[in-house]
Amino acid sequence: MSLLQNDEIRLRALEPEDLDRLYRWENDSALWSVSSTLAPYSQYVLREYIAESRRDIYDLKQLRLMIEITAEQKTIGMIDLFDFDPHNRRAGVGILIDPACQQKGWATEALRLLIGYAFSFLKLHQLYAHIPATNERSRSLFLRCGFKETGCLTDWITAEEGYEDVIIMQLQHPA
Repeated sequence: MSLLQNDEIRLRALEPEDLDRLYRWENDSALWSVSSTLAPYSQYVLREYIAESRRDIYDLKQLRLMIEITAEQKTIGMIDLFDFDPHNRRAGVGILIDPACQQKGWATEALRLLIGYAFSFLKLHQLYAHIPATNERSRSLFLRCGFKETGCLTDWITAEEGYEDVIIMQLQHPA
């Protein structure tokens, strides 16, 4: 079995056919608070982003993989390594599952695959995530996959009623 695949899902590179899906997800303003997006993306910009994704993580300092249900060949989300720091051997992690496909265990499967890839292939020492304090499902996901809550950034992101704290979660390679 591949590092990026198990019996149920696989993590694959971006393809030109992902443009419409990426356009929909990246322009969903309900997700902007957790992605630091401030304005919509054009299809042109996303097409360029897909074309640039052929460059490796050492060049781009990020890696986006699409999450696909193997049996159906259905793309249900995406998972990212970002702020890749090869010197300190760490990266941030972000994940999105299409709302219609949530609560089915796909995020856990995808995150576990990404963790294996990051630690065994990229030889990272640690992964981290910043999770809005009110996002219990994401906190639970990362805890389930071995991350620990290591800090809190107070009033870190804007929210409907002012500001919201962000929980720092980290997972270190069990060397």
